[in-house]
Amino acid sequence: MDIFYFLIQQTMYFIIPLLVVALGGMFSERSGIVNIALEGIMTIGAFASILFINIFQDSMSGQTLLLLALVVAAVAGMLFSLLHAFASINMKADQTISGTALNMFAPAFAIFVARTLQGVQQINFNNTFRIAEVPLLSKIPVIGDMFFKNTYITTYIGFLILIISTIVLYKTKFGLRLRACGEHPQAADSLGINVIKVRYAGVLISGALGGIGGLVFVIPTSTNFNATVAGYGFLALAVLIFGQWNPIKILYASLFFGFMKALAASYSGIPFLLDLNVPANVYKMIPYIVTLIVLAFTSKKSQAPRAAGVPYDKGAR
Repeated sequence: MDIFYFLIQQTMYFIIPLLVVALGGMFSERSGIVNIALEGIMTIGAFASILFINIFQDSMSGQTLLLLALVVAAVAGMLFSLLHAFASINMKADQTISGTALNMFAPAFAIFVARTLQGVQQINFNNTFRIAEVPLLSKIPVIGDMFFKNTYITTYIGFLILIISTIVLYKTKFGLRLRACGEHPQAADSLGINVIKVRYAGVLISGALGGIGGLVFVIPTSTNFNATVAGYGFLALAVLIFGQWNPIKILYASLFFGFMKALAASYSGIPFLLDLNVPANVYKMIPYIVTLIVLAFTSKKSQAPRAAGVPYDKGAR
């Protein structure tokens, strides 16, 4: 039973960043802007927030420092995503090329700044954020051991973001306008909706959640940041597509892909898998092989927002 709890806890570490970043991509693409730059946004968000933790960890620690770092990650992600928004919306650039350029720029920028500030590209931090037990809730049979022991506050923030995203997308005027701009921007414009502003909002929300996702990915899995998020932004894109741009389906996709990633990362702690004597590299390949297989069988049924990736021309009909 201890192995089961261990696997569930490890899975949560990988599910939450996938969920948060994929939800960010959903807001952007629902507005009509394809955001291939999620990998780069995660990198910038993680870099800015881990650097913040590195600087202030001697004077602060624990959840206060982590919450402030989350704000830093969100702001950094938003500022970086502005580059994609300007290129895609104002300049009407190819959105895939713009996103790819940002993905290439982000790690180079992080390495350059880290080396300039501290002489090495790896930024270390003290992990004072793990919660050994959540008072009262950790005493609940089964559930307490799975979700309220050896956990991080980011886990609960991730599910809160899911709930808020679902409400915003389907229960608010802004959500209706966002979806309209991603499906029929000319029709939305004819009703007085400012398509450009709505698309900017979608990309900025995407940037904020992508930046948060970068920090959420690094904190439970490492004690340093080395200018990479291990392809998680691209995996989040797969989750977004598999989840059909729907928050609840994205949750299910995150659970699936997160479990595969947890198996690859923690197989050495599971005696049954360790006894199989399968090379470690095989386990590391599993999440990406599964991604390719799943997308191969589901991509034909994918229904992306109709105007996603299409530059908005106010005069076109």
